[in-house]
Amino acid sequence: MAKLDVKELMEQEDTQKGKFLNFSIGSEMYGIEVRNVIEIIRILPMTEVPELPEYIKGIINLRGKIIPVMDVRLRFKKPFKEYNDKTCIIVIDIEDTYIGLIVDSVSEIVWIPEVEIVDLPELNKAGNRYIKGIGKVGNGVRLILDCYKLLTHSDFENLNSSVFKS
Repeated sequence: MAKLDVKELMEQEDTQKGKFLNFSIGSEMYGIEVRNVIEIIRILPMTEVPELPEYIKGIINLRGKIIPVMDVRLRFKKPFKEYNDKTCIIVIDIEDTYIGLIVDSVSEIVWIPEVEIVDLPELNKAGNRYIKGIGKVGNGVRLILDCYKLLTHSDFENLNSSVFKS
């Protein structure tokens, strides 16, 4: 049995700190912490599951693992856009549950130092519960997603009862 090296694990965690995968929804650029990203895949055929919210487009079978897929556009109450060759699914891990996020396109991984991430203005914080902060990147900004808030507690319960029944 291999010995677990805590120092090595901590160093791996540090190499991901401050790194964000950039993706777009329409003209807005977003960032999601790399440590939550499992992989990026092209759009796969999805199986619709009845009685789930409109933004949960269905489930996919990814190498034997059943993963619910959310259209981030619809989650953000933006109009649906037909999927194209740039559309992809970012598979993330939220509390040991894999979720696929459909986004318009993925661009790059950038490092945003903690000092370059600011809180949301107080104007409409309640309406932006999915946004953790704003990262300054060059002359632009990235809206940093809080992936733990993309799904509500009831969403998790619905998915667990509808999708992951034993």
